[in-house]
Amino acid sequence: MKYNFDKLIDRRGMGSLKWDVPEEELPMWVADMDFETAPEIIEYLKDRTTHGIFGYSVVTDEWYEAYISWWSRRHHLKMEKDWLIFCTGVVPAISSIVRKLTTVGENVLIQTPVYNIFFNCIQNNGRNVLESPLVYDGREYAIDFNDLEEKLANPQTTLMILCNPHNPVGKIWDRETLARIGELCAKHHVLVISDEIHCDLTDPGYEYVPFASVSDTCRNISVTCIAPTKTFNIAGLQTAAVAVLDPVLRHKVNRAINTDEAAEPNAFAIGGAIAAFQKGEEWLEEMREYLSQNKRCVRSYVEQHIPGMRVVPSQATYLLWLDCSEITEDAGELTQFIRRDSGLYLTKGEEYGVCGRQFIRLNPACPRERLTEGLERLERSVKNYLGAGQA
Repeated sequence: MKYNFDKLIDRRGMGSLKWDVPEEELPMWVADMDFETAPEIIEYLKDRTTHGIFGYSVVTDEWYEAYISWWSRRHHLKMEKDWLIFCTGVVPAISSIVRKLTTVGENVLIQTPVYNIFFNCIQNNGRNVLESPLVYDGREYAIDFNDLEEKLANPQTTLMILCNPHNPVGKIWDRETLARIGELCAKHHVLVISDEIHCDLTDPGYEYVPFASVSDTCRNISVTCIAPTKTFNIAGLQTAAVAVLDPVLRHKVNRAINTDEAAEPNAFAIGGAIAAFQKGEEWLEEMREYLSQNKRCVRSYVEQHIPGMRVVPSQATYLLWLDCSEITEDAGELTQFIRRDSGLYLTKGEEYGVCGRQFIRLNPACPRERLTEGLERLERSVKNYLGAGQA
């Protein structure tokens, strides 16, 4: 490989959310990779820093072109410049859009288990969370379309947040599924925010399908949130975009993001995104392969060493969803025990909805040596948990 993903980098003392933990702990929880970002991005940041002036920034034509080229080349969606709006992050955009497109007391539908911050974006704005739980058959997840339509048909349901690909279960929604979601939402006058921040983090050989690319119906009722931040591990640059194809809807979204002052780029946000999309593709391809090997490593290790735990098959994201139902009814208690016992810091599945109560989310996006250590800690702690009779 051209790039070294085995490199161990000490992130303690750097103000890292992930690594602001006691010395003996190993964090594998938040969606933040331990890989150094693409050298091409680092080179841009060094050059920009050397310039020495960090005044107000504008969104350049090159920024639009970088997004348009990337989505056309990699995701087969030909975007137009007018569709794109810069924003400081996907979460700020979702919160702004929820406030603009719904009113207090209305329902916003989500498909649980799902990214926990969706709950915050809804509840913090005085809207109601309406869950349409995914169906788990003991191996993989699917949509209960009868339940979905029943809840979309509720007159108080005016917005759906779609996670595409789905975090935490790692599911890539196929074109037929997305088309059916779009038709049901249009039928019941429900708009869609499609969070596609994990779209580039598919396993080799797999591609995600942009919701807006599926049909005219999907295009006209949706707002797509996208960014290079998860892909290239540059969340701290606060750079993202929303793509809105319908001009009336786009005007509302534009006003929402600007009203909330979430449309002002910092000195690194525009150039960082351009560098990522223009120069980071080779790094991404190697990282995807390395990450895929890490995910296989986790599955193999769990199968061989941790009876009763299963890794839910994943085709996307750098996160893994662990089924602990044969070990405990309360994976939250298990994660607390693991952290106390071995210092391994994981996320309890209940954060992603009550239906995640018997699951744990694990982030394997780190050098292999660190991953191996984490798996050894996991094995040891599960054995101690069962030995202590806490199951």
